[in-house]
Parts: sequence; C-alpha cells; structure tokens
Amino acid sequence: MTLLNLFLIATGLSMDAFAVSVCKGLALKESSLGKALKAGIWFGSFQALMPLAGFLLGSRFQKSITRFDHWIAFILLAIIGFGMIRDAFSGEEEKLSSTMRFKEMFLLALATSIDALAAGITFAFLQIRILPAVILIGVITLALSALGIRMGSLFGSRYKSRAELAGGILLLLIGTKILLEHLGIL
Repeated sequence: MTLLNLFLIATGLSMDAFAVSVCKGLALKESSLGKALKAGIWFGSFQALMPLAGFLLGSRFQKSITRFDHWIAFILLAIIGFGMIRDAFSGEEEKLSSTMRFKEMFLLALATSIDALAAGITFAFLQIRILPAVILIGVITLALSALGIRMGSLFGSRYKSRAELAGGILLLLIGTKILLEHLGIL
C-alpha cells in the first residue's frame, strides 16, 4: 500500500473524531489550545491503538484466509464507509456536554475509533507495516481533532455532515481500489 493510500485511509478514519470534535468545540464555552490538544490526544491515541489491536487480531487469522483477504478488506471498508455516509445523512444532532472529563472523553474516543479496529484487521490481511500506519493515523487524527475543536467553537456544526460524508466516500473508494487491484482490473 502506498503512503498516499495510507494517508487517505488515516484521513477517512479520523473524520468521525473530527466531526465529534467540531460538535464538542461548539458545546464548549471557550476553546483554548489546551482543550484542543487534549481532545486531539484522546482521539489520536485511540485511533492509533485500535488499528494496532485489529492488526494483532487479524494477524492470527491471516494465513488461513489469504485467498479472501481482498474481499474482507473491501467489505470492512465498505461497511465503515457506508456507516459514515448514513450518519452524514441521518440528520441526527449529537448533543455533547461542554465538559472534557475523563469518562466522557474516554467514551467518545472509544466510540469514534471502533472503525479503526476493523481497519487494523484489514491492515493485517494486506500485510501493511503497522507501526508507520498507526503513527500516521494517530498524528492525523490528533491534528484534525484539535482543529475540529477550534473550528467548532468558531463555525458551529455546519461541517459535521460533510466531514462524515467525505470520510465515508474516501473509505469506499479505497476499499474498491484494493479489490480491483487484487482482481487485476487496476
């Protein structure tokens, strides 16, 4: 997998955390650099740890399903992508509190990183070097989440759906590319 593909996957995976950060920024009375970095560290850490866990899990089964790994990668990325697109069009507003307490941030970081677990399983099937992947995912998510806090406090929630839609489409396109490359079409 190319660095560009990995960058695009990392960006797509970070869109949930970005969208929640925008909403969190909207809920905060004041947005400071400290609060933005705190959110970035929470979301970035979880987005990095979950693909690592998925990779370790997927590595255990990789040899037995090598013939189907491209289909699994496509299906997992499609499920994640369609879920993000559905959320973008659901019209449901997430109501977040203005606190950044441990329990709330833990639950938000966990909830926004579940899709990264599935991506990590995909990484194992595609035999991607996991350390550079998780570092890139963590750094991109940290930066976008911190930016989301700041943007939320400045612009409100009008970009949340667009971010989720863009992330979902991006993951669908990457999954399709993986499948087509493995089938010899690309």
